[in-house]
Amino acid sequence: MKIYFSGSIRGGRHDASIYKELVDHLQKYGEVLTAFIGSLDLPELDEAGVTDQEIWQRDVRWVGEADVLVAEVTQTSLGVGYEIGLARKVGTPVLALYRETPGKRLSAMVAGDPNVKVIRYTKLPEAVAAIDEFLPKYRP
Repeated sequence: MKIYFSGSIRGGRHDASIYKELVDHLQKYGEVLTAFIGSLDLPELDEAGVTDQEIWQRDVRWVGEADVLVAEVTQTSLGVGYEIGLARKVGTPVLALYRETPGKRLSAMVAGDPNVKVIRYTKLPEAVAAIDEFLPKYRP
């Protein structure tokens, strides 16, 4: 199974430790094409010698190759939203994980899409359980 994990990079890395835990868990199901998003040193890793166009080309290719897209959507990110929209357009199933946070609301474009499975959670084990329920439905 090929999994595209989407999480904020340039929009803020406040949740990097959560991304790491989620990526580690996703790897039990198959190849996480974007496992580097779980790196705690991502800004240095991601930007080194790679142009914006090269990142876009790579990520568009990976979304097209993925069997599923799992996105952690708590930290607002234009890129994550773009990737979700792209996955929807090409028919890739999407799981969006949103950690309930005082003073924040999930975008209506994600929350309102009937073809995006949105799971609201407060603790990481709830997000992991959602992954365990979602992914087996889409094993190739």
